[in-house]
Amino acid sequence: MADIVINQALGRIRTFADNAAGGVANAAFILVLLQAAEADGTIRDYDDLAALLAATGNTEATFTNYARKTIQDADITVTVDDTNDRVDIDIPDQTWTAAGGTTNNNLTDALFCYDADTTVGTDANITPMSLHDFPVTTDGSDLTLQVAAAGLLRAS
Repeated sequence: MADIVINQALGRIRTFADNAAGGVANAAFILVLLQAAEADGTIRDYDDLAALLAATGNTEATFTNYARKTIQDADITVTVDDTNDRVDIDIPDQTWTAAGGTTNNNLTDALFCYDADTTVGTDANITPMSLHDFPVTTDGSDLTLQVAAAGLLRAS
């Protein structure tokens, strides 16, 4: 996947990952699938998920059995690599069972966000973190977002 880091998350990725990996209660990564997205340069400038989704040209998935994924605690691995002077952040592959069928979508992107407190429940409190190309069409079969072997994100 080609990916970009959203401006609001620059320099904060490691902190977000540590918090969501169990450092802060109720913190999590939120995975949102998009069926339409603006250009990368425009997407980079949104400060919260509510503003991103309210903009013309950004449409969240609506396929049958779609729900945002909440990823936290043991499902997030943060590895400091002193040899290569970087931090690698990884998550397991994510699967939507029986994605589509009745309602299908032509997806374009996977948007990873950070939610400092999942109990608040508003998109205005969710920070977009990174956008990854994810061109796929749902058809009722299982849909898996495969995370690269090198991990989800790397900060160096």
